[in-house]
Amino acid sequence: VNNGADDDGSGTTGVLEIARAFTQAKKDGHGPRRSILFLGNVGEEKGLLGSEYYTDHPVFPLSQTITDLNIDMIGRTGYDYIGKADSSNYLYVIGSAMLSTTLRKVTEEVNTTYTKLDLDYKYDDPNDPNRFYYRSDHYNFAKHGVPIIFYFDGENPDYHRPGDEVSKINFPMLVKRAQLVFYTGWNLANRDERPVVDVKTDKPVGQ
Repeated sequence: VNNGADDDGSGTTGVLEIARAFTQAKKDGHGPRRSILFLGNVGEEKGLLGSEYYTDHPVFPLSQTITDLNIDMIGRTGYDYIGKADSSNYLYVIGSAMLSTTLRKVTEEVNTTYTKLDLDYKYDDPNDPNRFYYRSDHYNFAKHGVPIIFYFDGENPDYHRPGDEVSKINFPMLVKRAQLVFYTGWNLANRDERPVVDVKTDKPVGQ
């Protein structure tokens, strides 16, 4: 049995805790200016089926959806960082400048102010042979022209294996990564302007 503690238990946990934080802020009288939808998709590994269904039948029009922040795996250390001194203070960020230059700037500013993670853009390339940009639920939003950010800790020895257990999750690292997503979402939800889709590409949007 592949229990999936990191893929995607860590991402799901992050979404729930971020939702809790936004809810508490609203109760305290400091709710965000924009509406935020917290979405848990199914069927990602069967072909992004849940997110495809949502983007075909959205709760809010996609034309009014300013950004999709997608958390996949955020609780482990990936191959590239195993054994390194900075193994608990990095995060792969994918797609933040694929459609909108605003998102990259927001991510960098928020990270510098609050979390100070080492943001790794190694896989932030639609031509990367791993094709991570195309392999998670944000992609269905990108296909519809919605700017996205995909947060990812990288593949590890237990990826899609029975060894992906809760005992191997680095919870302080998970928390810090989730905080980056929260602060990014908070910034975007309270900005005067939505991220502008301003990146020109030779391919159709999201392709």
